Amino acid sequence: MSDLGKVDRAFFDEYIYPNLGADRGDVSLAPQHGVDFGVIEAGGRAIALATDPVFVMPSLGFDRAAWFAFHILMSDVAVSGIPPTHLSIDLNLPPEITDEEFATVWETMDEQARELGVSVVTGHTGRYAGCNYPMVGGGTALAVGDPDDLVRPDGARPGQSVLVTKGPAIEATGLLSIQFEGILDLEGTMEAAKDRFYDMSPVEDALVASAAGPVTAMHDATEGGIYGGLHEIARAGGVRIDVERDAIPVMEGVPETCAAFDIDPWISISEGTLLLTVEEEGAEDVLDALEGEGIPAAIVGETSEGEGVHFDGEAVERPERDPFWTAFEEGMARLEDEQ
Repeated sequence: MSDLGKVDRAFFDEYIYPNLGADRGDVSLAPQHGVDFGVIEAGGRAIALATDPVFVMPSLGFDRAAWFAFHILMSDVAVSGIPPTHLSIDLNLPPEITDEEFATVWETMDEQARELGVSVVTGHTGRYAGCNYPMVGGGTALAVGDPDDLVRPDGARPGQSVLVTKGPAIEATGLLSIQFEGILDLEGTMEAAKDRFYDMSPVEDALVASAAGPVTAMHDATEGGIYGGLHEIARAGGVRIDVERDAIPVMEGVPETCAAFDIDPWISISEGTLLLTVEEEGAEDVLDALEGEGIPAAIVGETSEGEGVHFDGEAVERPERDPFWTAFEEGMARLEDEQ
């Protein structure tokens, strides 16, 4: 396992899936590769849980970095359709972080948590040798609610509409444009590319969509981008997905940033892009609700019997590796060369 980023399905199936501890009856959704969250049921309530790294990039500025770190933690549980309610967080901080920098991180997270109605219930905080940015711990977000409100990741069925918000490479664009602003020439679209930063959360998208209509599955297009995320929805639901490429919104600054780093936007990390399937009769209601909140979205395709993902009638493969990580490494090398 030498590649950076998430492990692939083969690694998951060989090493992780066979070793999941006790088999408990209250677990109604157990771990699966490419699935954002798990679910336990207790006292007539559904509890969706998702664990992610605490990802803090000081070069973004500690306020922006903390905003993004918090929304990463909320994203995977928000696609359950139940609003996030609680957070457990472990902060393994690098020795060089100052008290003032930590205060900015924590106060920003507190502000975002209050806006979403999320309570921090437990955690751990410390400075430790060997801990480095950007991975400075981990957190588990919980969403406690009515089981009837749960949107399962394997809920896609034939004959449903496919919707996409915001389009491809939102995260790749937001991070690369800010991190490497000094070495990029984006032909007049630099500010637009940097504006993608605050699009890098699907939390509002997921909560608006699930409240508006009969959503059957939702997935955040993280590593592997739109291609990867659609493959995971298709595989989980046992369906084929057909998409019209030109129907998908493409945000300003995305094509230019991806071209500057020679990466394919359709397979590039896109935290903030929500992929969802919806019962056909409710698709327009969900679309109207998203657009009413100023969230770019479109009905881009449909599900059917079969398997795989097809764009404009041609099958597309699930990406083996997200090109963002290579682009980021190359960008850091270019920065060092110019210093």
